[in-house]
Amino acid sequence: MKIDAIYLRELNLPLVKPFQTSFGVTRDRRVVLAEVHSEGLVGWGECTAGEHPHFSEESVDSCWQVIVDELGPMLASAEPEHGGQIPRLFGVVRGNRMAKATLENAIWDIEAQRKGISLSRLLGGTREVIPCGVSIGIQPGIDELLETIEREVAAGYQRIKLKCKPGWDLNVFDRVRNRFPAITLSCDANSAYRMKDFDHLVQFEAFDLLMIEQPLWHDDFYFHSLLQKRLSTAICLDESIRNRRDALAAIEMESCRIINIKLGRVGGFSEAIAVHNAAYERGIPVWCGGMLESGIGRSHNIALSSLANFSLPGDVSASKRYWTEDIIDPEVTVSSQGEILIADTPGRGFSVRTDRVQQLTVRKECIRARVAVAV
Repeated sequence: MKIDAIYLRELNLPLVKPFQTSFGVTRDRRVVLAEVHSEGLVGWGECTAGEHPHFSEESVDSCWQVIVDELGPMLASAEPEHGGQIPRLFGVVRGNRMAKATLENAIWDIEAQRKGISLSRLLGGTREVIPCGVSIGIQPGIDELLETIEREVAAGYQRIKLKCKPGWDLNVFDRVRNRFPAITLSCDANSAYRMKDFDHLVQFEAFDLLMIEQPLWHDDFYFHSLLQKRLSTAICLDESIRNRRDALAAIEMESCRIINIKLGRVGGFSEAIAVHNAAYERGIPVWCGGMLESGIGRSHNIALSSLANFSLPGDVSASKRYWTEDIIDPEVTVSSQGEILIADTPGRGFSVRTDRVQQLTVRKECIRARVAVAV
């Protein structure tokens, strides 16, 4: 496919309410979108990097620079046949996986449109609906948390994930379990604990958790393996899994029993499929994590979640949980059974509201073959 132009945009999207994790609070999202034009078709990609390099070493600004100066001109000068060729094209640039995923995922979108099939089918998806859970950030108080859980359970979500950190864990889990004894419950520490906390983490076993997500260092397998040996509850790895090799190493070392796959974290659809397959072949279930995406990134997550081994409810929830007004039509909705229907129309299955995108754009750049032009 010939790449005619790449338009990179930054949007400012205010969240419905702040989202707090162990490493900070997000109130507004600076969303970077790639609009790739190719022979009359337009593919969209979304950068899932945060405003600061806290979740990973990438940020909105670092991804913007790498796309404008390196990856964008490479793609604009190439004529890829399909999305699976993009990792090799970008191979000379080390790391920067979220920046790479922004462009690669747009190419998969274009490829699906060219073939007249849904993105989920192009990826190899087999599901017609996907199960959904929600991730609930650290709240001002436990009463507010219980009210939030009550609302999400009533909405039908099949799994509740609680962000946690030292000081916001055992008492919180106890109150939640007493109020909601039957819900599927998990927690996510975003690397907030250390070896000295092993005995403390073992106490999490009392709360019948589906999993404990990334309790230790963001780049660790070894100490997670030691902790997993002390737990009957499954450890889920998130930040540690950057690619298929990491997944294989973690599985071999018995560092986890579940893997969270995030498109940006692993560099795009190609590597996400490779991680999925490696886990599937070894009996390790996976699920799709969220990064406060707009509807464009959310539509990519929906398509990915249609693959066979995404057997656990992911963080692919409804648009209205995060945005008063999304940038896609229709917005993502979740049924009363906690499910999302997979679209079977060509491409991602959601139209981009270009008028709203234009309205929210605060920065824009046009990238062509070996040239970047400010507009």
